[in-house]
Amino acid sequence: MRGGDETSGSLFSYVDLEGRIPARHPLRKVRQVVNDALASLDAEFEALYTDFGRPSIAPERLIRASLIQILFSIRSERQLMEQMQYNLLFRWFVGLGIDDQVWVPTVFTKNRDRLLSTEMSRKVMAAILAHREVAPLLSDDHFSVDGTLVKAWASMKSFQPKAADAPPDDDPGSPPEPGTTAEDHPEITETDPMPRPSRQNRNAEVDFRGEKRSNATHASTTDPDARLYKKSPGTGATLCFIGHALMENRSGLIVQGDLTRADGHAERRAALDMVHRHSPGSTRRLTLGADKGYDAAEFVADLRQACVTPHVAQKSRYSAIDGRTTRHEGYALSIKHRKRIDIDQTWRLSRRKVGEASAVRRRQAVHVCGSRTSGSEIRNRGCVSPHQFDNPAAHFDRAVA
Repeated sequence: MRGGDETSGSLFSYVDLEGRIPARHPLRKVRQVVNDALASLDAEFEALYTDFGRPSIAPERLIRASLIQILFSIRSERQLMEQMQYNLLFRWFVGLGIDDQVWVPTVFTKNRDRLLSTEMSRKVMAAILAHREVAPLLSDDHFSVDGTLVKAWASMKSFQPKAADAPPDDDPGSPPEPGTTAEDHPEITETDPMPRPSRQNRNAEVDFRGEKRSNATHASTTDPDARLYKKSPGTGATLCFIGHALMENRSGLIVQGDLTRADGHAERRAALDMVHRHSPGSTRRLTLGADKGYDAAEFVADLRQACVTPHVAQKSRYSAIDGRTTRHEGYALSIKHRKRIDIDQTWRLSRRKVGEASAVRRRQAVHVCGSRTSGSEIRNRGCVSPHQFDNPAAHFDRAVA
């Protein structure tokens, strides 16, 4: 018998959001660990807010919504709010009921930026790593480090020569300086025409051929912190930052992250900072795997002074790594496990638009766990459209299981 295609709206729904999410969905384990970590930070959240005024968006929901945006590669807060209107999985993970109103994108962004401008993002990461189900997965002795370029949210056309002196403030609406008379500031009546500054088309054609540009003489007008940089020969230099990640070698989970200005020493400086931040004052002999870009005598000496064995890939000439390190079996194991961090870097590069928009605009390093479960396996569990997933939440689910 053929079924009918008639649609009738239902006034009530008797199925809870909890019942609509598959029991073995990977986000269930992620949500459990995140909720436990956020509960341990309740006193920290309480200290950030006053006892009076209009209630803000709950910080726990802000962090869970930010995780959804990262895990599902949603490229803007406006699109995140739009998908939360109809995606029941997102509502369930964030903590919104099926009838709860979704926030205005600008309100969500303002609240989120105020929260993450503090050290709360690092505290949340530390609480997750210290969770009773996560801590056994982590190695305390063996790590790998790597960096990747994060393209700045700025056009090459904005990379213009630096001005010698800042232009004077000729705004007639500004208050007069002390000692000036009324004649120095003539009154502008309503009949005077509004001055129209001569400005070229915002997307005018620009020919850079033959022009020598460098960070010493030029700067971006839209993102002054961006630097013109390239990591490998034969590639074009772009306005960018450098994202850094520290991975533990047991399960391949990212335990530290950072975002810095792009220069030739940024990766090595960030590696030392992340090691000291993750294991402050450690007296144990740690190991740190890295690629040939970290094979520098000063960096190797700093690692040895910090009680860290440098398991850095050797350059073909003038390497700072000698037989004292390479003769041990652990060196070969570190070089082998180090390549797993490139998988995490590949995931971030394949989602470059999301990483650039969120990381660069907020100047916050994104800390996520790596990916092992395939996108097809996740999609077969339902609740997610095919174009949304190849996500790192699945790795966390499999590692804990």
